[in-house]
Amino acid sequence: MAIKIFTALLVQDVQNDYLTDGMRPVDGAEAVFAPISEMAKTFERVIVAQDYKPENHISFVDNHAGRTVGETVESEFGPVVLTQKCCVEGTQGADMPRQMPLPMSRIIAILKGAQAGVNSYSAFLEADRKTETGLDAYCKDRFVNRIYLCGLNVDDSLIRTAFDALHYEIEVYWVKDAVAGIEADQDAFKLKSLKDHGVHFVTMQEVLDREIR
Repeated sequence: MAIKIFTALLVQDVQNDYLTDGMRPVDGAEAVFAPISEMAKTFERVIVAQDYKPENHISFVDNHAGRTVGETVESEFGPVVLTQKCCVEGTQGADMPRQMPLPMSRIIAILKGAQAGVNSYSAFLEADRKTETGLDAYCKDRFVNRIYLCGLNVDDSLIRTAFDALHYEIEVYWVKDAVAGIEADQDAFKLKSLKDHGVHFVTMQEVLDREIR
């Protein structure tokens, strides 16, 4: 018997602080607005995963006297690379950009990085690899077994999300022209590994042309 497919669009880390004029700009960030908005119109379930960090987060260089951006500090869960303060809870920098309209009535928000002492990358698990964000629980509750992944690859966040989704037995479709923050040389091996593990690489048009069941 064929397995019924329940899909969701997963939009990750598209936040004001990661735009060109933000605190931690990602190259090409604005280019994902249009394809993501267009795809979102065709999904009943749109998941938005966002960094939402407290002011005293361990990754912020301002919280480590004498340190500079790019240095690492040790934590209980391994080394943490220090960054500018960004995507702080309750600030405009943590918000989704207004230039990327989404169907708000169909959105579920997943907030990550909310614990001061634990870093965050994946939309499924925090960096301690124990604390769940609630995304897997949501997918189980709504029977979501396929996600279309797009957004900004901040510190390999999308790559980590894709691997975690596979771990939770969720099929992954990576929307190539709705992703920014990929370094062609540095990330080629990681993307090949995703493909070798079963991740499908598609375009926005292929998503729009998919059979909707």
